[in-house]
This record gives sequence, structure tokens and C-alpha cells, in this order.
Amino acid sequence: MDDFRSQRKEVQEGGRTVFTEPGRVIIRDPSGQSFVRHDEMDRFRFGARDIQTRQVGADTQTIVIRPDGSQIITVSGRDGQLMRRIRRDREGREIIIIDNTYRDPAAVGGYYVDLPPPVINIPYDRYIVDAGDASPDLIYDTMEAPPVDRIDRRYSLDEIRYSPSVRMLMPSIDLNTINFETGSWEIPPDQAAKLQSIADGLNRAIARNPREVFLIEGHTDAVGSDVDNLSLSDRRAESAAELLTQQFNVPAENLTSQGYGSQYLKEQTDGPSLVNRRVTIRRITPLLAGGTAALPPPPPGTAPPQ
Repeated sequence: MDDFRSQRKEVQEGGRTVFTEPGRVIIRDPSGQSFVRHDEMDRFRFGARDIQTRQVGADTQTIVIRPDGSQIITVSGRDGQLMRRIRRDREGREIIIIDNTYRDPAAVGGYYVDLPPPVINIPYDRYIVDAGDASPDLIYDTMEAPPVDRIDRRYSLDEIRYSPSVRMLMPSIDLNTINFETGSWEIPPDQAAKLQSIADGLNRAIARNPREVFLIEGHTDAVGSDVDNLSLSDRRAESAAELLTQQFNVPAENLTSQGYGSQYLKEQTDGPSLVNRRVTIRRITPLLAGGTAALPPPPPGTAPPQ
């Protein structure tokens, strides 16, 4: 982190404090809340045969062409924000995996959505599953589990990323087989091998429904500054997503990652904590689809990028 910290720049924009460093932008709004963003395109470069970028109006389309001829199309807005992610097969058929353009007309403000706590009627150890103690069947069942409470509408990816009360509608899996050293986002080989059951569950779920989307969440302990911890946690989440693709062939387009710093401690301590330096995975397909994604989609049709 020392290298990134030394290159970090701070500016004021419209009442917000914006920190930029290699690969990350961290934003602190006037209320004191902070969040981190990064460009996920680097994850898609692995194994690509070609990468093409073109401008379509105000949007940028980045097309990753894979050795089998399939394509992953990422549509970004003027500010670089992800708008859509689309998979196009060799026959030209397309599936929209992520549509980040949806906004609730009644919503006020930005991406934060405040919901009442969900009513959880399943055992707590089925709501937050510890991967180290879970069987492969339980891991898969959690990846396919429905929301724990009613979903009233579709949510954009940004609303899901930045609204804990929305994410809480879905069960999660703590990858407690991976614990990071202080200040590190590297996953040692002996810990990486323990992700096999997670990868198997992901690949099985995606084979059943190619539109599945899983959020990889990164966390830190409470040691260090908020800005450092947001950057570090986001790199941990990205590192886990990269490993799942590069070592276990989980499709990169079905994963997205986000860091949360020390906001969600598993062990309530201000000191160093191996337990808190962790990664969590959560299925978010029903949130993106408004609760309508329990069954596999019909055969894909054509949905040209807009």
C-alpha cells in the first residue's frame, strides 16, 4: 500500500473529497460516507484473443474476443461507469448479464437505498455460511438460495454495491479459508487451492443460468485509515475474482467485486484481526432482476447494445 499511498492525490469536487491512486478512485461524500470504484476491465484481459474499443455516441464499448469466438461487451458511460455487460456467442446471440442503467423513478438521491432489515426465517448459519465448515452441497445451495425477504423492485448494480440493506436480502458465504496478511491482497497458493468447492459451486450455478451474477466483497480489519482500507479491501475482492477465473475457469463476466474497508467487521475489535481480513461472496441475480431470476432464462435472443 505504501506505493499507492505515495501516488494518491486528493481533490475537492462539489463538496465531495475524491482520492485517486493507480487503479482506484475513492470518494468521500459530505455526510462522511466513503466508497471505492475501479475499472473491472483488467480481469477480462486474461486469455483474450483480442480487445477492441469503440465509441458509440457518449458511450464506450469494450469488446473482449475470446479464443472460442465468443465476445464480452462492456458498455461504459461518459464517466467510465459500467452501464451494461453483455455476452455474445459465436452465432451472434446475446445475453445481457448486467444492466446498470435502471433507476427507480421514485428514488431520491444517488445510489444509496434504505430498506428495513429483512425478516430472516432461516438458520443464521445458512444465512451467513462459513466456507471452511460447509459441504459442497451447502455451498451450492447457498449460491442458488432465494432472497430471505421480499424484493419489491429491480436494483441497479450500483444500488446493490452501495446499499447494505439491499445486499442483506441475499444469503452470503464467508470465504474464511482465505485470510490476508496485514496490508496485503495476495492469496497464497495453499489458500487458493481451498477455493475449489467455491469455484465448483459457481460454475455449476452459472451453467444452470448463464445470467447469474455474484458479488465478491472485500473486507479489512479496523487498523489503518478509512481510505487505505477501502483501497486494500477492493484489491482483495478483485484478487479473489481474478483467481476464480484464472485458476478455476469461473467466467469473469459473471463476477463483480467491491471493497468495503472496515465497515463490516466480523470480529468487533479495533485491533489487528485475521478474521476481519476476509472475502465474502453473494449471489445478486435476484436483486438485479427484481426477484424474477429463480429459473434459468429462455434461449437467448438478440439484444443489441444500446
